[in-house]
Amino acid sequence: MSKLTEKIKTLKSIDYKKAAKDFWYGKPHGERRLGDLYEDKTGLYKHREWRGVKDTMYYFNNIWLYNYAHMVTDIMKYGGPVLFAKGVWRYRWVGQSYLCVMHWFDRGLEGMRGEALQASAWHYRAMVSETIRQFMRMFAADTKLHNGEKNELWYKTFAHNETVSGSIFYPWRDKFDDVPLEMVPYFVTCHVNSDTVLNYIDAIQSVGLPADPCPMCQAESGLGILDDYPDYSPLMITSNEACDGSVATSIIQDWFLNRPLYAMPQPMRFDDPLVHEHTMREIEGAWKFIEEQTGVPFDWEQYCKYAERANELTRFEREKWDVDANTPYYPINGVAQALYRIYYSQDGDRQIWHDTDKKVRKILEKCVDEKIETFPKTRHRAIAWSCAPLYYSHWCTWAYNCWGINTVINMDSLMFNQLLRTDTYEHALDDLARYNELAPMRSMAVGGQEHIFQLWDYMEKFHCDMVIMYDQLQCKGMQGIKGMFEDEFRARNIHAIWMPHALPDKRTVSRMEIRRIINDYMTTVMHEEPLDPSLLDFDDSMGW
Repeated sequence: MSKLTEKIKTLKSIDYKKAAKDFWYGKPHGERRLGDLYEDKTGLYKHREWRGVKDTMYYFNNIWLYNYAHMVTDIMKYGGPVLFAKGVWRYRWVGQSYLCVMHWFDRGLEGMRGEALQASAWHYRAMVSETIRQFMRMFAADTKLHNGEKNELWYKTFAHNETVSGSIFYPWRDKFDDVPLEMVPYFVTCHVNSDTVLNYIDAIQSVGLPADPCPMCQAESGLGILDDYPDYSPLMITSNEACDGSVATSIIQDWFLNRPLYAMPQPMRFDDPLVHEHTMREIEGAWKFIEEQTGVPFDWEQYCKYAERANELTRFEREKWDVDANTPYYPINGVAQALYRIYYSQDGDRQIWHDTDKKVRKILEKCVDEKIETFPKTRHRAIAWSCAPLYYSHWCTWAYNCWGINTVINMDSLMFNQLLRTDTYEHALDDLARYNELAPMRSMAVGGQEHIFQLWDYMEKFHCDMVIMYDQLQCKGMQGIKGMFEDEFRARNIHAIWMPHALPDKRTVSRMEIRRIINDYMTTVMHEEPLDPSLLDFDDSMGW
């Protein structure tokens, strides 16, 4: 009888009106307790997040089902399931990342609602689609999947370093495809699954490389050591990316690829007119190299066509920045904005980016017209500077949900900010050289104090009151200027949280440790209480 009485009391104490409201709209921020969803150590969900009827149905139909269906459709479109199965069997990075894709969506979109959920998800969808197109093109041309034979696609595909922008290849886009060698096996995979590149880092260290060079270069070299690069092109164009470590990567790639290779180094200190002239000549050298290797001449009309299309993307990006900087109506979260921006800028013009921007523009204009505050719990507008932890790119989703820290812009998002003139050949080459000088990490990470300290201008432009200062422990360039940043932060009275990490290697600094550093700063320096205490401390050490 006492148990029945207790149950009756419990039922009477329920606020059914609020329960119905929470069911229909989802619990408000502060009552969600998103951390309670996690399985201990894995970070996987015990059950799906309930976002209210409308947003849950949108997620299930327009994100979850839609993306699974289109992942299959993309496989069928770009080569079929047999070719895909061969690639999965041959290259471990495919299955490790492809099967984790929707968990990647879940992490990056956690807690999001309405227009912000929709716009951010479209950016993720575009990256997934283009990733599938890239690795299926690799597989279709790969001699390792075709009994060592070089088929027609092998002769019609260019391989290049991931920081050699796709814009370099616009003059041949009507006859050839260009696929970056490391973009999918390295860059994309460790965002989706933080375990994918660890064995490649171990592989290069096992043959004698010290552990202190950049883990990015280590992983890219290890892919060569373990023979996990597809053989899909008769030539290779490399770059120095942003440091000397990547030069060593190019050397190792040259050994293992064993084919004609053109090194197109992009200088860090490029403000000198003579150095800029050198960059222009390097690009022309790459063009001449392609002509010599393929017998197909430079096509000015093709270059102009794709350069103008790329300019459309850049103009819209600037429009997005304007809304982001000056209103609370920007519907894209920090991780979706940064990954999409760096991906399409390096990949070059593709139809998928235009299709995505068209969808996002409608959502953006709706938010502005109807004054929809997309991140209403924002306490701090943060700018993230330097190179981000690739194994924890979704930390800014956590930071907003837990602390109200809204990462409105990232350093890498601001790269490649250059329109490409097409009125004359010299103007085109001048702008293309500047475009490639502004590649990720090349300008604002190691490009000299005047570029690195553009941080202050962008803080003002985007009305930021906080800096998340990425501290890549093995980046010699940024480590060398750390003391100067500290002096400037103190002199300018800026709240800056230093986030140590090892780029793709989660073993050096764990995700849990990153969260604890932010938690400590917010409690001891800012004296603030978390919006969602369930996100303060959890173990995801075994998580992807």
